[in-house]
Amino acid sequence: MSNDNYPPEEEELQGPVPEPENPLGGPVADGDLAVGRGEGVGQAQEVQGLTQGQIVFARFVRHRGAMAGLIILVLIALLAITSMGIGPIRGWWKYQDYLASGTPVNGGAPTMTLPQWLGGPGFAIGDHPFGQDSLGSDNFALVMKGVQTSLFVMVILGLVALIIGVVVGALAGYYRGTVDTFLMRFTDLVITLPVIVLGAVLGRLVNTLPIKLGATQQTIDALTNNMPALLAIALGMILWPSLARLVRGEFLTLREREFVDSARVAGASDWRIITKHMLPNSIGVIIVNTTLLMSAAVVLETALSFLGFSINRPNISLGFLINTYQGAFATRPWLFWWPGLFIILIALSVNFIGDGLRDAFDPRTRKIPSQRKMDKAAVQLEKEAVK
Repeated sequence: MSNDNYPPEEEELQGPVPEPENPLGGPVADGDLAVGRGEGVGQAQEVQGLTQGQIVFARFVRHRGAMAGLIILVLIALLAITSMGIGPIRGWWKYQDYLASGTPVNGGAPTMTLPQWLGGPGFAIGDHPFGQDSLGSDNFALVMKGVQTSLFVMVILGLVALIIGVVVGALAGYYRGTVDTFLMRFTDLVITLPVIVLGAVLGRLVNTLPIKLGATQQTIDALTNNMPALLAIALGMILWPSLARLVRGEFLTLREREFVDSARVAGASDWRIITKHMLPNSIGVIIVNTTLLMSAAVVLETALSFLGFSINRPNISLGFLINTYQGAFATRPWLFWWPGLFIILIALSVNFIGDGLRDAFDPRTRKIPSQRKMDKAAVQLEKEAVK
């Protein structure tokens, strides 16, 4: 009886299993095999056995721009805080009274000199490294105090915008319906407000309204001394809508996930689902956009102070110094250079930190290897093939 109608043996159907091919040449190791095209295998091996926090930290540390920005920002903050002190704690700089006047030395020119390898007579700090103004005030003390104020405004504004934006976005994205409609229409209303104009109006009201209302001198002095905090809170209550929209989008996606349904079926309250399950999964978007808001806050505070609508004496900010000494740009340019330099350094540092956090939290961002690394990997594979 013929067996032509019977299927062939299994080995004959499958045939020999082809060896996996390496696009760079040479054999493929067992650890390099992956399903499909094998994309992301290297990344999977790098993060194997690590927690989510360790993975994010490792990616952030490898981001050169973010690490450079973090180092520069920390050094600037340490220099400003330790030199001029904070609160009742005095700093190491000898001119602690930054508003004190004196006699300008050498026309108020900076006493700091460059080292010889940069073409200078030798590195020296002197009594007034950043120079003096026409009244003899030490510019280094003024700039360091301005850095403290600008950093303080940046942090307070970021915290206020973070709290309002996260609360509004989380409630709108989780409950949807009427709550979502009301909160998003309110968000649209706040977005339409011109930030510069509103900040200028608020700054002017804080400076003039207590006087018109007949407030006591003690109340006026308290408002003036706390102007940086009031400005930061007011700006934070204006700049939160962009963060709220992003958080809402994240929550609209997360509320349809299986782990949220499981928590709801298990009897978890809405507060627990939002804070324990959904909020940690959207922390990347929140942190990244908060850093970007803080960077914008530095420039916005500078613009308002430059226009004369926010911080005034006895408080000092970097924007206030630029506004005060803009007329001295031709005769004493160092009074204008140093505040501008620190504004640029702070804003760029925060932006670089935000970029690093975005790349660290987003698993879809992968660094494309350079041609040099690809060639080096090909040579290494050839060597292993010879062995």
